[in-house]
Amino acid sequence: MARFWIFILQQRYQRFCRRFLIALLVSLLIIPLGFSQISRAQSQLAAYCQLNAEAVSQTDTLRQAAQSGDAEAQQAYKTVVAQQAEQLRQCRARTWPQNQALWLRLYPCDANPGALDELFDRVISRGYNMVYVEAFYDGQVLLPASDNPTVWASIVRGEGRENIDLLQAAIDKGRERGIKVYAWLFTLNFGYSYSLRPEAEQTLARNGRGENTLTALASGGAGTIHANEVFVDPYSTQAKRDYHTLVQAILRRQPDGVLFDYIRYPWGQGGESVASQVQNLWIYGPSAQQALLDRAMNQKGRDLIYRYVSQGRITAADLSAVNSLYPNEGVPLWQGRDPNSAASVERLQSELWLLSVAHAVQGVLDFLQVAIYPVQQRGLPAGAVFFPEANQRVGTGGYDSRLQPWDRFPSSMEWHPMSYALCPDSSCIVEQVRRVLSMAPDGTQVMPVLAGTWGQTNGGHPPLENQMRAIYQATPQINTISHFAYSWQDPEHDRVRKFCRL
Repeated sequence: MARFWIFILQQRYQRFCRRFLIALLVSLLIIPLGFSQISRAQSQLAAYCQLNAEAVSQTDTLRQAAQSGDAEAQQAYKTVVAQQAEQLRQCRARTWPQNQALWLRLYPCDANPGALDELFDRVISRGYNMVYVEAFYDGQVLLPASDNPTVWASIVRGEGRENIDLLQAAIDKGRERGIKVYAWLFTLNFGYSYSLRPEAEQTLARNGRGENTLTALASGGAGTIHANEVFVDPYSTQAKRDYHTLVQAILRRQPDGVLFDYIRYPWGQGGESVASQVQNLWIYGPSAQQALLDRAMNQKGRDLIYRYVSQGRITAADLSAVNSLYPNEGVPLWQGRDPNSAASVERLQSELWLLSVAHAVQGVLDFLQVAIYPVQQRGLPAGAVFFPEANQRVGTGGYDSRLQPWDRFPSSMEWHPMSYALCPDSSCIVEQVRRVLSMAPDGTQVMPVLAGTWGQTNGGHPPLENQMRAIYQATPQINTISHFAYSWQDPEHDRVRKFCRL
């Protein structure tokens, strides 16, 4: 009997200790200390609403207790999550920038019990109140296999995993913590898997050498294109239809917004980084070619466009032949051409080059409009991700091969310039931001993207706090900044998540 009562007392004592520990953790976490009582060594980073190490450790302990199944710990953890969400909201409301976002890729292992809780606890501990979750990249989608109407495979797949919806789970976990969760999508880069589809011959972007972006890589002519980058012809109706299906499926998860990346053509190296002749342009897919010919306003114009694109130039013989074939027409005409302009070979060839470049650019803009329409129709923010220098002329007649016309992106969109310039004092980053601001229509929301790590230089990128301080001093009107990426902030945790088993 004595042993029985000893056992009972031991059990009660253990429950008391557990409850006491949970109560202590809750009392430490829910009072507003996490964002204020931070050591002097951490004071600089505390300016960006980061939690101190003690608060992070206490949250981790409470979360682990909650995952063990203890009902009291689960309720306590839920309370702390809500309290920290409110603390972050208050801190960001009085701290520049008002919105601090993080770019994040999820992996199948994030579906393990408690994995997303841990991930989002780490996110909020660094002061982020927005997350951009990569939902379409490398020819894969972050949709459950059982509810994936797209032509791309689900990132999480395999027997017994058909119903795992990581995007929806991430959105829910973020909202529990007061974090806005955007879906981040590749746009014209459809991935290698798309090139294997039967209709690929009709849907992929092609240059004047008959190459798509994948075969151009194999021939060594595409410079910095990665093996899994396959760009589509933006004029392809099938590509637009496939992408529209993707966006609609993403929107059913009700993200707080959608960001569109790769709104451009490939970028080469060396001489391939400049498009200086028509064969460099990715306008040789069937749809793009047909749309270009349709820009002609008469048969002379149509014939000259065809000859120019096919040969890379026109000659006096071409002009003479066209005049003979269509003697009842005046000067060759196409969209935007002044009928009173001179019809010399030199003038026509120059204007055909400009027409071809404009045609390539317009394809990007038209595809973007198709992509963002369902997002804006729902009243959600749509954002465009771009390189600040990717819309520039190079030399006397060339253009950056990406042909990214961000200065013509809709001002109703959020503009997210990837300000990745390298310089020790962040001045070159500030100049990139200033360039975008100078070209943005009034009222455009400009939200710079920075690459780097807190507290240290990474790959030539100054510490994030240095970059942010420089931007604030130069352009205090900006109120949203994002950091690329979580894998830079916590590479060890990112590797564990990437290579673990589900």
